[in-house]
Amino acid sequence: MRTLSPHDILQIWDFGQGQTNVERALTLLAFAFPDHTKEQLAELTIGQRDYYLLQLRELTLGAQLNGFTECPQCGERLEFELNAPDLRVGEPGRVKVSTQGLQVGGFEVQFRLPNSWDLAAIANCQDRVIADGLLLQRCIVQANLNGSAISVQELPLEVITQLTNTMAEADPQAEILLSLNCAACQYEWQSLFDIVSFFWTELNTQGKRLLQEVHILAQYYGWREADILSMSTKRRQLYLEMVTDS
Repeated sequence: MRTLSPHDILQIWDFGQGQTNVERALTLLAFAFPDHTKEQLAELTIGQRDYYLLQLRELTLGAQLNGFTECPQCGERLEFELNAPDLRVGEPGRVKVSTQGLQVGGFEVQFRLPNSWDLAAIANCQDRVIADGLLLQRCIVQANLNGSAISVQELPLEVITQLTNTMAEADPQAEILLSLNCAACQYEWQSLFDIVSFFWTELNTQGKRLLQEVHILAQYYGWREADILSMSTKRRQLYLEMVTDS
């Protein structure tokens, strides 16, 4: 894995404007792993993907993540700090990508873990329940009852619940829940942490800031964008300070 340069950030920012979150995740990984194909990256489980994105975020912007949300009960703005290493819970190499099996009573289910292709397929589904059902259908390879094949729709709720729990345990990085507490009203709740949205929001800000810096220095010194972006952050900031002070 390689870190993102200022030039990379601007390219990702440019590409990502018209992309979905799934596409943005793959774009980020393509820059981090230039020797991998899109197909290889898309076939990573969601947990593997997010683990690598957390690593990439730490390499590029540091380990501390500063975020904010609103209390769902009183609307108070809540700021929080996270540490990237603390959010990494499942080593990618330990996640089983091949087909796995689950047996509950007479039911036997062969399944695989969700990947980016699966998320892309349900991206336009607005109903969470329907989306979850479609995702399971894509990930269930085969279902049997006492040795006879059955459809996914014939699986009882007990089996579906067990399957969902088993998949979550097999790919723990795929769903990270933050425990939050509102200082204003003491309300406590859990919120899903989405590294793709979080990282993209940061890079969107970084991209706009870099464009502004390029504009100022190019206008003042006549330098090319590539030359400005190749400078270290510290050097670029010193030139900006001199322009401001002049």
